[in-house]
Formats: sequence, C-alpha cells, structure tokens
Amino acid sequence: MGTVENRNLKRFVHFSSDIVNRETVFETERLWCELLCLDRNQSVGPVTDGDSDAVFTIVAGEALFQVDGKRKRLEQYGTVLVPAGSEVTVTNASVDPLVVWLVAAPPPAPRAVSS
Repeated sequence: MGTVENRNLKRFVHFSSDIVNRETVFETERLWCELLCLDRNQSVGPVTDGDSDAVFTIVAGEALFQVDGKRKRLEQYGTVLVPAGSEVTVTNASVDPLVVWLVAAPPPAPRAVSS
C-alpha cells in the first residue's frame, strides 16, 4: 500500500487585497481540488466549464453564489453544486475574509474554463 496523501488547509490560506488567492491542493487524472481565498469586495467569475461538475463549500465567511442567473447566499459549511456547463460567480458577501473549497471532476482542462 502507498502513503496517504494529506494536506493542512491552513497552509493554503492567504489573502491579498489585489487578487483572489487560488491554490491547487490536490490534482489527479480524475479530480481537482482548490482553495479560494477572497478578501472583502472580491469575486471570481463568471466561470463556465462544459466538462466538469464542481462543488463549492464555504470553509469560512459568507458567499454569494450566482449559478446560471440564480442567486444564493451561503454561510460557513454551506455547499453548492455547479453542474458542467453552468456559469458561476462567487462573491465575498461579508467584510470578513472568505475561504472556499472547490472540488471539480473531471479536472478542468486549462482551456476548457472560460472567465
């Protein structure tokens, strides 16, 4: 048996007032995980990936998700499914920092994701 791959997410949490911090945590041929750190007034998107389903989970803070024109505000531990082909925008909905765990399968091809 091989080793158990593991990461401490605290090491990936970094904020910048200039850009959203995006850190890939795991990546395999079938799965991709990223930690997004958004400071106040920051957002990601709109983004569309025609081939990958994605799950966004709030680790800390509050977020406003817009998926195919429908809006949903979520707090810590809230999660949302974004089916392949859907357009998503994630916005920090608070003055506090926002940390979002993103899992996509299959991993998005660099050219497949448009923003």
